[in-house]
Amino acid sequence: MIAERALKTLEFDKVREQVASFATCSLGQEGLAKLAPETELEAVQGLLAEMDEALSILRLKGSVPMGGIFDVRPHARRAQIGGMLSPKELMEISSTIRASRILREFIETVVADEEVAIPLFEAKKEELPILTGLQHEINSCIDDNAKVMDSASQALRGIRTQLRTQEGRVRDRLASLTRGSAAAKMLSDSIITIRNDRFVIPVKAEYRSHYGGVIHDQSASGQTLYIEPDAVVQANNEIQGLKVKEKAEVDHILMELSAKVQEVAHSLFILVQILGAIDVVLAKAKYGQANKCTMPKMNDRGYMKLTKARHPLLDMDMAVANDIEFGDDVTAIVITGPNTGGKTVTLKTVGLCTLMAQAGIPVPALDGSELAVFTQLFADIGDEQSIEQSLSTFSSHMVNIVDILHEFDHESLVLFDELGAGTDPQEGAALAISILDEVHGRGARVMATTHYPELKAYGYNRPGVINASMEFNVDTLSPTYRLLIGVPGRSNAFEISQRLGLPEHIIDTAKNYTGTETHEVESMIASLETSRIQAEKDAEESARLVAEANELRADLDRKIAEYEATKEELTKKAKEKARKIVDAAKREAEDVIDELHKMQHRANEAVKEHEIIDARKRLEDATPAQENRVLKKQRQLNARAQELKAGDEVKVLSYGQRGTLLKKDKSGEWAVQIGILKMKLPEEDLEYIKPEKVKDTVNVSSVRNRSQAVKLELDLRGERYEDAMHRTEKYLDDALLSNYHQVSIIHGKGTGALREGIQQLLKRHPRVKGYHFGNANEGGYGVTVVEFK
Repeated sequence: MIAERALKTLEFDKVREQVASFATCSLGQEGLAKLAPETELEAVQGLLAEMDEALSILRLKGSVPMGGIFDVRPHARRAQIGGMLSPKELMEISSTIRASRILREFIETVVADEEVAIPLFEAKKEELPILTGLQHEINSCIDDNAKVMDSASQALRGIRTQLRTQEGRVRDRLASLTRGSAAAKMLSDSIITIRNDRFVIPVKAEYRSHYGGVIHDQSASGQTLYIEPDAVVQANNEIQGLKVKEKAEVDHILMELSAKVQEVAHSLFILVQILGAIDVVLAKAKYGQANKCTMPKMNDRGYMKLTKARHPLLDMDMAVANDIEFGDDVTAIVITGPNTGGKTVTLKTVGLCTLMAQAGIPVPALDGSELAVFTQLFADIGDEQSIEQSLSTFSSHMVNIVDILHEFDHESLVLFDELGAGTDPQEGAALAISILDEVHGRGARVMATTHYPELKAYGYNRPGVINASMEFNVDTLSPTYRLLIGVPGRSNAFEISQRLGLPEHIIDTAKNYTGTETHEVESMIASLETSRIQAEKDAEESARLVAEANELRADLDRKIAEYEATKEELTKKAKEKARKIVDAAKREAEDVIDELHKMQHRANEAVKEHEIIDARKRLEDATPAQENRVLKKQRQLNARAQELKAGDEVKVLSYGQRGTLLKKDKSGEWAVQIGILKMKLPEEDLEYIKPEKVKDTVNVSSVRNRSQAVKLELDLRGERYEDAMHRTEKYLDDALLSNYHQVSIIHGKGTGALREGIQQLLKRHPRVKGYHFGNANEGGYGVTVVEFK
């Protein structure tokens, strides 16, 4: 058990208050007010594991349903001794049972999702008593406004029905007395009101004898009397009698419900205890979320490592974070430095983080922090001088230290603030060294702050002890509040005085008084500080480079793993895709061959040239893309191997058109006839076309090169309709054979019949891409321009 004095000194109660502000119900707040640090490693790890599960739930679900929970233990105790519970108390019991059911279902949902493991919460869920039967019985009698409902019993329903009927009759009788001109004169107001649970009317004092009856009240001025007229006295008596019956029946119902609560009172105590414990754990997790805290790793060997730790009671954005590590080879830290430099805050940070972790509260430090579980924690911090006990500052500190020396052991954490202060410097320093030797020698973990320069050398002369200091910026004359482990603090008195304008000769004289030894120590400290700053910069740069290298390596490993994982699958998919392409190509080739066979059977008929062109193109397109490119490349190489000469048929690769070689000029370019065009082209853009042999079985007499005879326009003006259509169809075939992309058909304007017929033919033609009328300088509506695919 950690001593209450240490909890008070380190202000652990304020931490508890901050955590309690995140509690949902009074049960959680009460539990947190009594929260104390555990001293067993297993217990502390259990608390932190519960809190970590709560953090996981909050990250996953955002919130936990904890509404409608009341502390119903007093109600259960009264029910145990035979007391009658009020409707409000019964409603609170019902609401708490309902809240436990909702929480149980919520935990079951989280477990079913299997997104996060919460065995500790699941175990608490199993411990929750199931009292839904009592909840339903209460809800069948008590409504949400804590009123006993008519449906609670048949007797109550009958009594209330009679009561409402009788009250209606009384109101009607009194209403009749408030109407009319006489009533307006004698009554202060034409209303019906209630006094002493009886219906009355407000009568002016001078007319009180007119109505007779009983006076129940009067106004402050005495001018108005609230009278129950004789006409309704008996009716009011009957109402009172019904109300007595109603109360008796309501009490009977409440006693029955209270008896049912008595039967499960023990289960209610357990229910409230578990709900309160869950609220405490959730409040810790919410506090950790709000303050960017983490769950530290715990040990029982006294080792502490806090990474970027902040004081939990300081503003999160303003507090300076420090790295603190000791407990293995180094078991004592002596912090030196000026006042207001942050030494005391550092001590409290270590103490509070230790207490918070042992209480199952996340600590304000980064991930990877580690803390020890101590059986005792002692803190001598602050000025506790007592006027009543005639104790000085030194005496009060010494009383506290004496108590610590009697109680601490090797499993204790001891924090000394300004050890040995308040007395003669020489004697105070000697006492401080002696006390540190005692505490450190008995194996306790100790942190101490001091002003004494003699203690700067303490860390160098004792194994397991290290110096530390709070950084001070001489340029700005202000502390940075950063803890420097391994570097004793400098006084900086000479530097500060010089910056503030103290004459140089006075400072030089003062330095002579300090002595050679002190000067050498200060120089050594300055050198250590310079080396530390450079080492920190080098370490940061090294850490950055290592992080980048690790990131690159991880990225490379990930990509290699992805490649290995997908290589086999991609290969399989590629083979399957290739097989499908080849199968499709085979089917298309077979279709083309079947059509050629049909053309062979039609040998006696004229085979149209565009049919042969279509068949050849389909056969080329049927070849898989990759294979097609290989064959095309092979044909180009074969064609280049053939020496070109005038008169050869060639294919112009850049245009995809056929042509005839005319002659070769001195620059090595060929003049090529392409249809009606002549072009100069380099030899590498030409592919030799081997002359095709004409088979005897197919009549291809109509297949010939018409590129010299086919014009780019067809003039149909003056032709008969049938002749014009026949000429148009034949002209389109000749133009396709000549590889024309566009031709013009002149049909004239006339009646428009020939134009319509030609355009209908063009719509049906499979190789026509589109058509449109000519421009104004091309003949306008008298000309149709045709584009081929």
